[in-house]
Amino acid sequence: MFPDGFLWGVASSAYQIEGGAAADGRTPSVWDSFSQQPGAVVRGESGAVACDHFERYLEDVDLMGELGVGAYRFSVSWPRVIPDGVGSPSADGLAFYDRLVDALLERSIQPWCTLYHWDMPEALFRKGGWLNRESADWFADYAALLADRLGDRVANWMTLNEPQVYVHHGHTAGIHAPGMRYDAARIVPVIHHSLLAHGRATQALRSFSRGKATIGWAPVGETRIPHTNSPDDIEAACDAMFRVEKREGWEFNNSWFSDPAVLGEYPADGLKHYGTMLPDRFERDLEIIRQPLDFYGVNIYQAPRIGVRDGSPSKIEERPGEPRTRFGWPVTPEALYWGPKFLHDRYQLPMYITENGLSSMDWVHLDGKVHDAGRIDFLHRYLRELERAVSDGVDVRGYFQWSILDNFEWAAGYDQRFGLVHVDFETGVRIPKDSYHWYRSVIAENALPS
Repeated sequence: MFPDGFLWGVASSAYQIEGGAAADGRTPSVWDSFSQQPGAVVRGESGAVACDHFERYLEDVDLMGELGVGAYRFSVSWPRVIPDGVGSPSADGLAFYDRLVDALLERSIQPWCTLYHWDMPEALFRKGGWLNRESADWFADYAALLADRLGDRVANWMTLNEPQVYVHHGHTAGIHAPGMRYDAARIVPVIHHSLLAHGRATQALRSFSRGKATIGWAPVGETRIPHTNSPDDIEAACDAMFRVEKREGWEFNNSWFSDPAVLGEYPADGLKHYGTMLPDRFERDLEIIRQPLDFYGVNIYQAPRIGVRDGSPSKIEERPGEPRTRFGWPVTPEALYWGPKFLHDRYQLPMYITENGLSSMDWVHLDGKVHDAGRIDFLHRYLRELERAVSDGVDVRGYFQWSILDNFEWAAGYDQRFGLVHVDFETGVRIPKDSYHWYRSVIAENALPS
């Protein structure tokens, strides 16, 4: 059993499901532009139509209501509500989110709004994007607009989704929008300005919301799990989860992002490697970056195992044939025990799992149904570990399954299906999968099957 009041939800993001790319004055985001680059996305696909949620949101909200979730985590399309990124808002764009929020509340579903899920207006990227310090001001103004417009009905907010991903994939590796390949001297300011934007947006949400604002964020970082339950392996896994190293992919880090946001300082090992690349007098920004947070959201899908071998911590190689998802990610349910535990021990904040799920081999069977037994088993195993974490005192208060719908999976286009609901991307027809019905029973019972 999960505790009384445990919040069960589902999640999505604007660019992955909405479509309506040019509706009501919406302008291109960096993802609209990136998707047009040859070879950027599988088969040249994009989120221009996606799941057509912009037109079919009532159908999707009805599916959530039938599922019985208590909350829906969605993001707002920045270029839909402020076409130029700054300045005059779009009345039509804001009205869409009015309708969505009201529809959720009519079905007793709490709206949990994420400000930024990677779709910066292209107009702002042309002004330097996150490399421009003014990005924090742009983001704060955007947050103030949403707080003023929706804050009478939306109580729960997240600022940034997975900044580690849009920094590395989008600005170092160039495999996500905006497709840049910056060196570390430019990446470090991109991160710092993102954190400053988080702080400024948190201030704006509290100042402009017409109701009480409960605020957190949804980083991803690198989760690590101990190979065994020995004290040495546990210590090694925890150390690996928060260590900042000078290596490729270092941006997938917990402490370089979360220590400033929660503790008000960059970690010492990170400063050793990257401190000289921070903006001049960056220390002045730390007071703004460190805003009181009501919760720590975290997205967790997988984790490598860490053990002590010959006296030194090391990554334990997977055994041949260990299970993997359709995306090739290892199936490691213990990530939903150790990840929340290590994060809670360090940051001492109430927690929500803001994303967890998998891409699976889903198709419509001859009987017209979608039998995704692998997803059910995956969720059962991961939620069992989360239940164990909660019973061991980790303050996790809710879980958002990713995702309610099959959707546009960024550079992978429509090849990866993460949804509880199958979507035919040509017709738009929705079919709840077996996992949808399984998750509904978990929510109704507030417990996993025995």
